[in-house]
Amino acid sequence: MTPARRMGPALAALLVAGNMIGSGLYLLPASLADVGSSSLLAWLIAAGGALAIAGVFAILGRLRPEADGVLDYPRLALHRATGPVAWAAYWVSGWAGNVAIALAALGYLASLFPVLGGLTLAGLLVIMWLLVGLNMLGARGVAGFGGVSLALGLIPVIAATVLGLLHFNPELFTAAWNPSARPLTQTLPPTVVLVFWAFLGLESANAAAAKVRDPARDLPRAALLGVGLAALVYILACVAVQGVMTPAELKLSSAPFADVVTRLAGPIAGAVIAGCAALKAMGTLGGWILVTAETGRAGAAAGYLPKFLSESDPEVTPRRGLILTGLLMTLTAFVTISPAMGAQFNFIIGLSVALFMLVYGLAALALIREARAIASPARRLAARAIAVLALVFSAWIVVVWVGTL
Repeated sequence: MTPARRMGPALAALLVAGNMIGSGLYLLPASLADVGSSSLLAWLIAAGGALAIAGVFAILGRLRPEADGVLDYPRLALHRATGPVAWAAYWVSGWAGNVAIALAALGYLASLFPVLGGLTLAGLLVIMWLLVGLNMLGARGVAGFGGVSLALGLIPVIAATVLGLLHFNPELFTAAWNPSARPLTQTLPPTVVLVFWAFLGLESANAAAAKVRDPARDLPRAALLGVGLAALVYILACVAVQGVMTPAELKLSSAPFADVVTRLAGPIAGAVIAGCAALKAMGTLGGWILVTAETGRAGAAAGYLPKFLSESDPEVTPRRGLILTGLLMTLTAFVTISPAMGAQFNFIIGLSVALFMLVYGLAALALIREARAIASPARRLAARAIAVLALVFSAWIVVVWVGTL
């Protein structure tokens, strides 16, 4: 690809934002009902932490272009023992978090077929194993399904945001500022953990490096602009929904974006939105099942996982790894099952966020050490300051989540 045909920072930022915005947001307005519109503050805090972590990966991408993925940064910079730690955290968060994605898909399907609302466990198992089966057929089918669902995934967010803002009720938003009446110092920290679910995957900015015109200059800009754009979309979407539906209504909703569109544009439009959201969530789930199985394959190749549990050859479909992923997702669904879909969703995403934070924290530690290769003292200091901020934020998220158990 010639330099003239490579992406500049603006287009790369749109790519990053597009990779992040999706099913991670679909159930969050319902999960945030107890804290109401004060969740706006949690979004701002989470966005600040996400920008710091994105900065860490952007700088590491420049300093360690030879790294084999984001899990390799700690191993190269700190100690080889960090390799299995980072791998295990990423792998576990993969199959655990997949259950939350399946819950998002099921929630929107239940808005179309209400009978599914009383069949949470059965519905989860059907959705998860169907997509395990699709993965068994090969990566091309998963990629094709994901591609079809990608464009559809933005429709629910855009439709609910635009309609919600056009019909925004400032009095409703103000009245819902803090429904629980508890001090914000108590409600905001666990809320930040929940909303950060929508920012997971921000490290994918590094994957754009080979397609960016000037990676050394444009990759950091793309990472930060992309995360900032995604944060803006998240905030506008949740504010729009909270300006149309009361906290009590949101708490009972299994498909908040579809419910907003149904209220403002009619049941047919709402059904279309629910269908788009469900397809996008299933497309995302199919991709993440593949990523999780491939992470297991890489672990088997590195000796972190017993080889009988997964193929280690990157040239073959990891069928044993896919079956293992399906079994672990099934176990997670059984262990976390709750009468309230929202309670199960919140626990799983909290666990996934905490595990991702371990990976992000190790990357921040890696940057603190790797920054010594930066010639400019001012830039070296700035890089380490970003790394320390990301490290403190990551550690704080883990502590907050543990405190909620």
